[in-house]
Order: sequence, then structure tokens, then C-alpha cells
Amino acid sequence: MLANGKPELLVPASSLDVLKVAVMYGADAVYIGGEMYGLRAKAKSFSNEDIKAGIEFAHKYGKRVFITANITAHNRDLEGVRKYFEELKEIKPDALIISDPGVFTIAKEVCPEIEIHISTQANNVNYADYLFWQRLGAKRVVSARELSVKEIKEIRANIPDDLEIETFVHGAMCISYSGRCLLSNYFTGRDANLGACTHPCRWKYHIVEESRPGEYLPIEENERGTYIFNSKDLCMIEHIPDLVDAGIDSFKIEGRMKTALYVADVARTYRQAIDDYFESPKLYESKKEYYMEEISKCTYRQFTTGFFYGPTTHETQIYDNNTYVRGYVFLGIIRDIDKEGYALIEQKNKFCVGDEIEIMKPSGENVMVKVLDMKNEKGEKVESCPHPGELVRILLSEKPEIMNLIRVKEESK
Repeated sequence: MLANGKPELLVPASSLDVLKVAVMYGADAVYIGGEMYGLRAKAKSFSNEDIKAGIEFAHKYGKRVFITANITAHNRDLEGVRKYFEELKEIKPDALIISDPGVFTIAKEVCPEIEIHISTQANNVNYADYLFWQRLGAKRVVSARELSVKEIKEIRANIPDDLEIETFVHGAMCISYSGRCLLSNYFTGRDANLGACTHPCRWKYHIVEESRPGEYLPIEENERGTYIFNSKDLCMIEHIPDLVDAGIDSFKIEGRMKTALYVADVARTYRQAIDDYFESPKLYESKKEYYMEEISKCTYRQFTTGFFYGPTTHETQIYDNNTYVRGYVFLGIIRDIDKEGYALIEQKNKFCVGDEIEIMKPSGENVMVKVLDMKNEKGEKVESCPHPGELVRILLSEKPEIMNLIRVKEESK
């Protein structure tokens, strides 16, 4: 728990820009991956320079930064792990997230002053696991996603108060036990446990009868095939009281490959829900519909409560597609505002002069505005910005603030 008695809100970041968004939109801590030894090799990994800048930015606002180093290491990795931890020792992140006992041992040798948190990849399913890791020097253990609220509460009752429980409460679910998947390696040679997962759980599958090779049969009668491994996304925003009662110290959001819009939306909405609950449980209950409406504005694959209330059923899977529901389109982040009131953005999706768009503020306010004018990098007036990555200056009907996000409803694009 934080000093104020609330659980920590731990939010992912794929880049320095997204880290800043996470901090501004409500995160208490941010977890990121360096350029090596994390389980999101395809993420926009942080260079050491970006890690330093991110830590400095977060600490300025009283927030913390954790670094993932949670691969299952092979012999060939160990020398590099040691060198990497020697570099991190100088950078001073607030914690390292580790799953492999060998990597853990190296971290304790090289940088014992940095907190170590045990990753969900270590399959932490009972209080003996927690006590084992604490005896070795871990400060926090991340619970396996297969645990129920009841099981987490039992763990809390059997471990010391100063051993922290971190639990995923929102985001994509993995079909494999605590993320230990072999499908990616089998199909493509890319090892999920070394950070190179190709997400074969989202692919379309058929079955073949042994005596009829080449005859592919849909597992469920559907003209598009069936996505038998495709899980819905976890969402526990309507169950904050149960998570608090279970004694969870850190509410973790999944998504180190997600956009700034996803991070801002989820961080801001969980921030509101947690704060509202601690202000007044009645206030929190009265706003559940609002939380769900807001959380549904970012991309997601329908929602489930996962294992929190018992074993999963067929209703936690999506059989007919592997696509996201997308309520809003991300347009950009306000980077600067000049004397004339033009806001500088690096545009992510096309929009035009005259469009009605939305400013998404960290306070929770959403402001509808009109695009009055637009200039390209050369200062020339343009009617639209069709190329992602363009730097453009836009004049809006209401002045935004630096670090505000802008977005537009999907159906209006």
C-alpha cells in the first residue's frame, strides 16, 4: 500500500512519451522494459538514456519506475544480464521485475540496493512461494493470474505485512499458465519466454482428422473459422472493493505494447475509481456505469473478470474473431503551444480542419472542440494531416494544455 493507505496504481509504458502520459494521467508507478531481458521484445524498448530521463520525470512528480528483466535466461544470457545490471546500478530504477532465480541471484550480487519484485512468470500461486522469495530478499511478489480473490486473501493472511502483493487487474489475458507459452516457439521459433511471442493464441484454427490429411474442419461451425485460444481482456474496475479487501498492494495494468491513448484512458479511469472508492464507497458504486463507459473508449477485446471469482468458462473466450473493439481513434499528444495558441502535435491518425475532436484531460474532463486551423512543419496552412508522424500545429476552439491527448470517436472517422 502507499503511504496514503491506497493501493498503488502500476501502469505500463512502451516509450518515454508514454511514460510521461502514464505519470500525468494518474499512475503511482510505471513499469518499462530496457533494450534487453524483458518479455516484450517487440515493444519500443527504452534506451539507458530514456530510462534515466523517465526516472527523472517520474521522480519529479513523486512517482516510481520499475524495470522488467523477466526472461527465462539461458547460459548465453547470463554474462549480458550481469553487465546490464551493472548499468542499471548507476541509473538507479526503483525496482527490478525478475522471474528467473539465476537472474535474481545476479541482481542481488550486482545491485543489492535496488528492490526486486518477482514477476508473475514465476508462477506465484501460494503463500509459501511468497515467503520463499522474501527470505531471498524480494520486496514484492506478483501473483499468478490464475488466482482467485479468495486465494489472494489467504496469501495476505499468511505473509508479513511488509511483503507486498502485486496483481494484474486489467488488460490482455494469456491462454498459457502465467504466460509460459510454447506455441510461439513451436510454430515460428520465436520464444515467448525470451520476449519474442508472436501471439499465436489470437490466430484462427481448424482441426484435421488423422486419416484425412489436408481436410481442414472448423472446430465450431462458422464461416470464419474459430479462435479457440483467444481470451477476452481482464477488467476489474467494477470490483475495486474486493481487490482492496483481499489486501492487494499494487493494482497492475497490462500493456507494455499499448498506445498512449490506451495508457491514458486506463490509468485515468482506474485513478478515478480508486480515489472515489477511498473517498466514499457509495460514490464509487454510483459511478460504475461511468467507469465502464470510459474504460471502453480504448481498444479492448470484450471484458472478463478472469480467474478472480473461480475457474474460467467458455464465456471468457472469443470464438468468432480476433479483433479489438475500438471506441476512439488516437490523434496525438499536445507537445507545445505557441504564442498564437497553436498546439504542436505529432499526428497519429488523419483529421481535418473543421473536425470535431476531443481533448482528454488528466483531471477526467473530456472537452469537445473544433479544429479551426492547421499548419504543417513549414508553417503553411493545410486542410488535413494525412500522414502519420507529421508534426502539425493546430488551432482549436478551446486552448488545450501541454501533455493533453486528443482523440476522436471511431464512427466519425
